[in-house]
Amino acid sequence: MKADRVRENPELLIFIDGASKGNPGMAGAGVYITDPEGKQLAGRGQYLGNKTNNEAEYGALLLGLKEAKRLGGQSIQIYTDSELIERQVKGVYRVKEQHLKVLHRRAMEMIKDFASFKIQSISREENREADLLANQAIKRRMIREKGGI
Repeated sequence: MKADRVRENPELLIFIDGASKGNPGMAGAGVYITDPEGKQLAGRGQYLGNKTNNEAEYGALLLGLKEAKRLGGQSIQIYTDSELIERQVKGVYRVKEQHLKVLHRRAMEMIKDFASFKIQSISREENREADLLANQAIKRRMIREKGGI
């Protein structure tokens, strides 16, 4: 059982990505979680509605934190291809837009639930799984809206 593996080793690597078709437009969040050895523990895509790309990136961060908590993670390492998200969470960049301040504040509150937290920006190529999950969530919604499901 995947959750049992987390209890044995509460360290999680969480790859997150947000996507927006139109910016703002149809948006999705993707989260891909592994253990330190690279074994997949969870993968999830979620449709977010009409959002900007930055809102979608925060949506992915929040979804990743929620999934980490659900899995019982205690020490988490977030990987994102959004340098903005990384730097705002680290406090290097100020969050200026009001709608992002709300999401940032929610993420910072959730981060307090973990014994250890790190965030690092990576290249898009290193974040393919999360990107795919985010885009699949958008595609599923598009098909549903066109009456395909």
